[in-house]
Amino acid sequence: MGVVAKRSSMTFYSDGTDHYSHRVRIVLAEKGVTVEVHDVDADNKPEDLATLNPYNSLPTLVDRELVLYQPNVMMEYLDERFPHPPLLPVYPVARAESRLLIHRIEKDWCVLVDTIFSATAKDKDKEKARKELREGMMTIAPIFKDMPYFMSDEFTIVDCCMAPILWRLPAMGIELSGKAVEPLFQYMERLFDRESFQASLSEAEQEMRG
Repeated sequence: MGVVAKRSSMTFYSDGTDHYSHRVRIVLAEKGVTVEVHDVDADNKPEDLATLNPYNSLPTLVDRELVLYQPNVMMEYLDERFPHPPLLPVYPVARAESRLLIHRIEKDWCVLVDTIFSATAKDKDKEKARKELREGMMTIAPIFKDMPYFMSDEFTIVDCCMAPILWRLPAMGIELSGKAVEPLFQYMERLFDRESFQASLSEAEQEMRG
């Protein structure tokens, strides 16, 4: 797949270590959007971010007069503004199912990732989160025997949410092994080999896997 740059005047304020920022960067790269990415230290944010975003939060996407500060809204906006390649299904039922999958990923796994990377969480809570996340990954591994992507034959916005989590498994101290998880490893390889995924990686993310 080739990444073809599309004209834009977008600015993206991104945390180079954060999986929510990463999912948006994957969509930007998948769409081939020309964007100015500001890699922001979450503990030392630029003053202009607070004037743009009432929550002074990351990630933040600026497109001319439009300012977006919720990653899922950003992803859907980008998919609608740059419709090729499409990352959400055309039909309402399938689109709703994709949104529910993203909701489940966030409720079941993103909260665990947040706990593991939290600077304030207790060690026992982090260890519990690692155990639950590892078990969750083991549970979903078999689904990739039947479909190359997450409940789909095509790469979608759901995969954009899964890829940052899977990329961070070693950094979170989560090891998977055994024949049962081989379909998951193959899925990960398909994701990580995409030109758009490689283009989405920040320097900090590249170092997560050497």
